[in-house]
Amino acid sequence: MKRIKRTATAVALTASALLVSACSSGATPDTTKNAADGAPIVNKENWPEKIPTSGLTKDLTLPLEAYMASYEDQVTIEQAASDLQQSCMKDYGIDLTLPRAGANPPPSDNDANIERRYGITDRAEAEQYGYELPPALREHTTQTMRDLSGVEVEVLTGHTKPEPPKTPEEVKAGEPVAVPNQGTKPARAEYNGKKLKTGGCIGWSKDQLGVKEADPTFVAQLAGDSLMQSMKDDKVIKAIAAWSACMDGKGHTGLADPYKAMDQGVTSDGEPSQESIALAVDDIDCKTQTDLVKIWFGVESAIQDQQIADNKSQLTGIKEQHGNEVTAARTQMATSAQ
Repeated sequence: MKRIKRTATAVALTASALLVSACSSGATPDTTKNAADGAPIVNKENWPEKIPTSGLTKDLTLPLEAYMASYEDQVTIEQAASDLQQSCMKDYGIDLTLPRAGANPPPSDNDANIERRYGITDRAEAEQYGYELPPALREHTTQTMRDLSGVEVEVLTGHTKPEPPKTPEEVKAGEPVAVPNQGTKPARAEYNGKKLKTGGCIGWSKDQLGVKEADPTFVAQLAGDSLMQSMKDDKVIKAIAAWSACMDGKGHTGLADPYKAMDQGVTSDGEPSQESIALAVDDIDCKTQTDLVKIWFGVESAIQDQQIADNKSQLTGIKEQHGNEVTAARTQMATSAQ
């Protein structure tokens, strides 16, 4: 029997941040695939659904999701920016191929993480994978990019190439091992007879798309708060207690809430054991029996409705800004394709 490990399921307790970067997004990699292996770099079949089509969260969307960026939209913005950056670099006589966005999708479409917000909810997946993610979401596509010279970094970023990170032996007491952009200075004024852009080609691409990084975590923070508030609601407390009693009756004792079951059910090697699968299936069956997801979702939806009313102006501004960025990105990509 495989050893079961306990691990923090913060992704369920707070709104998880979407990592869209082609090099770093998605779940912790279980298998590494190189883009040169022949597999498609971006496989949209593995992208998360905007609204769940199966399981206990089928057709459910929380009110705050209307103000969250979808994975598809974030990829669109990132890819449009990347295309602009490559074009900008070419204007300086530099050929550069940047990684494609969308290569390593996350398990959920947005920061709500509705599929696992109240613990696991899809019985068909639980029967196969227990608490683990499907294999396609545990694979990681690696895209190699050549090392940039000092001047290329300046043209791209608007500052000099950062110093290499210090080794632990070189770090003085109290200093962090790695410091972002450590030792950088403003870039040179021009290269190949052309003036460098403010913020380099990266800064220029954001300006072209109208990208404004104004408090990108605000909506996610509200969603995290609404989840924590919902857990203090009497209806949710009673439903969780009923779920816990159901699990106890199936031989799974000491599970105070679905997150404890998730902690217990994650296997050490990422491969589901018969024990973890049995726990996962019973977990979902008890959620079905107690109507836990429906009750919890209803309570949290009401909390989010109030949050939206209390922050309407700021949320409307975020939604409009995001819409403008997506429109600009789609226009840019359509122009580039011509």
